Amino acid sequence: MSVEDPVVLTCAISGALANRAQCAAIPYTPAEYAAEARRVVDEGCVHIHIHARKPTGEPSVDVEDFVAIRSAIVDEIGDAAIINFSTGTVGVDVATRVRYLEAGLPEVAALNMGSMNYAKYSRSRRDFVFKFVFQNPWDEIIELLEAMRRLQIKPEHECFDTGHVAALGPLVEMGVLEGPLHADFIMGVLGGIPPTPLNLDAMARNYFEIPGARHWGVIGIGRVQWQMISAALVLGGSIRAGVEDNFYLPDGSVARSNGDLIGKAAQMARDSGRRLASVSEARELLGVRRP
Repeated sequence: MSVEDPVVLTCAISGALANRAQCAAIPYTPAEYAAEARRVVDEGCVHIHIHARKPTGEPSVDVEDFVAIRSAIVDEIGDAAIINFSTGTVGVDVATRVRYLEAGLPEVAALNMGSMNYAKYSRSRRDFVFKFVFQNPWDEIIELLEAMRRLQIKPEHECFDTGHVAALGPLVEMGVLEGPLHADFIMGVLGGIPPTPLNLDAMARNYFEIPGARHWGVIGIGRVQWQMISAALVLGGSIRAGVEDNFYLPDGSVARSNGDLIGKAAQMARDSGRRLASVSEARELLGVRRP
């Protein structure tokens, strides 16, 4: 990948950890997801990452919620964006995650590439806001990959550290995974790699040592998102924004919608001399099947 390649602009439209007490823009109902999808597509987004919610706001792994949200989004935007379901969960078995993949048949599904301590720390409190062990053992990774291959769903390999990038190599060698690969490097989670341009460059360099590596993007968590977007644009990568990752615009104001965040990311791409990918170009770059 290089700065000559178009930028795939992704929106993480809801997330599962935060709620409206923290950010009023987080969608809960299928209709609200659809309205946010329209806003981000109108700003140049071509890839929408979904965590399901109940209409009352609670995170959900129920088939009916994923299907209702996907259907509402497709009814609103058609095939103007790639639909991506998260499989990142805590304490949810693989069978449950496979069921909503089978029912919703997204073009892409996010797959976490290793276990880690996952935390948010408050310097003012000198304490953790939250902390837990995010378990993604090899057997579960392989089982999810086998299901995705059967369902013709493209995995998005979410890598929180360089070891997660290296984990792709054995899976390719085993034949469980084949190129073209699509990975995102998550920067800014305590327990993962620190969010610096040099670390992002190292992640990308390590990634392209894996046979079949093709496309990568960055996911910056918190306000550092904007610095990581800038770094990825210079290094030739793609970018993600959205209320799952960060509520704040670069000036410190709270986003009124995902559209505000995606609009700013799109502007940054254009200002850096990078062209936004069309949805057809994004499908080609990510190696996904046609809807």
